[in-house]
Amino acid sequence: MFGLPAKIRAEWDKLHRLAMHKPGIEMWFGLLAPYASLYERAFNRSEARDEHERLEYTLRHEFKVDVVRLKDKVLELADNRPEVMVRLVKAAVEDTSFAGNKQESAKARNELSRNAEVLGSGHFFNILLLHPNLDLEEGRGARAVQLNVTERTPLANLYFMRDQQAVTDKGIVISRMSKPQRRDEPKLTRFLWESLGEKIAHEIQDPGTFEGGDFIPMKDFALVGTGDRTNASGVEQMLRKGLGFDEVGVVHQPNHPLIPGNQRDPMVDMHLDTYFNVASSGVVVGSELLLKSATVEVYHREGAGNYKKAKREWTLHDYIKSKGFEIINLTTLEQLSYASNFLCIKDGTILAVEVDRTVVKVLEGLESQAEQNPSRYGALLEQAKKDYANLKGNAQFFPNKKELYEFGIDAYSIILTNLTGGYGGAHCMTAALERG
Repeated sequence: MFGLPAKIRAEWDKLHRLAMHKPGIEMWFGLLAPYASLYERAFNRSEARDEHERLEYTLRHEFKVDVVRLKDKVLELADNRPEVMVRLVKAAVEDTSFAGNKQESAKARNELSRNAEVLGSGHFFNILLLHPNLDLEEGRGARAVQLNVTERTPLANLYFMRDQQAVTDKGIVISRMSKPQRRDEPKLTRFLWESLGEKIAHEIQDPGTFEGGDFIPMKDFALVGTGDRTNASGVEQMLRKGLGFDEVGVVHQPNHPLIPGNQRDPMVDMHLDTYFNVASSGVVVGSELLLKSATVEVYHREGAGNYKKAKREWTLHDYIKSKGFEIINLTTLEQLSYASNFLCIKDGTILAVEVDRTVVKVLEGLESQAEQNPSRYGALLEQAKKDYANLKGNAQFFPNKKELYEFGIDAYSIILTNLTGGYGGAHCMTAALERG
């Protein structure tokens, strides 16, 4: 382990250390079927990787943040610590499925384990990324073996490193992802945390689901979102084993007011950080339309792992205001374009998506959805179009908003046009490990 143990109490404390994953071949597989891979839209993989490199460079060199690259660090540890290599090989062999001829399958499995030193650590890391299934059938003649390789749910969303865990005031809480496409991601990130010697405070157990984008620490209290990605059991486990804050606000994912209730689309605000975020110790950013629709249950800590729910229920808007925070409002279009998914670097400094470079792609996607299902997306599209005209006319696309300047927020913008096509911004792509 290096640095201090992974613990965070406030989203605005100075960011010292985080983890990222540069997308590799798994993204290529994801782009074969973007919708099935939970992506918002198709995008250019090569340009996405370039954007990710620029994001990492900015964090390292502009903000002096220690960046842990998931794959590089796992390979470094495996190459220098035999016990890590043994664990990596074991996990990869267990993750590889063999089918077909039993004799050929047994031979292939034995060769995979026996040749670990020759194949190298990267070979086994890629197995964990791609979950290959090897179907071997023996044909006629010498070494006439028919080999078919199928990828089983490649980890196409792994570059969204926020979600596989949350770093709380107790340490790292390992997520249990809601969607089957992402269920195996925490196995790989947990491998890294354990290899680094980080403290695992809890791992969410079935039937619970929890994802890191639904957690925001606020120093004297914390927010935990619940809805499509984090369920009631996941929240209960967080309260019992994952948190030590004296007060926790459980935020219920709102139905978007511009989408008919019987046609709800949870993807438009799938995580808390897709419509709410913290820019400083006194300023938050979010869609007031959604903040006023999201209800909050407040829990007070009465002892270790024991929280009692208060009688009063709030809207997220009123709850945050009661804590003394100012709110910078986002338009519907800005919210859909990942404006709230910025990364707070320190109190009053944020790294944000350059929204005006993303809105056109978002509008194109929304127009396509409205064309196919006008009753579901028509009102949302019309509001987004109005927002676009107003924002363009006033040159006020986030983060270039006068409210940020008025509240003393220093916003550094970065272009993530392709990467956001996977459904997230700078906050989603980074696992903050150490603040203070």
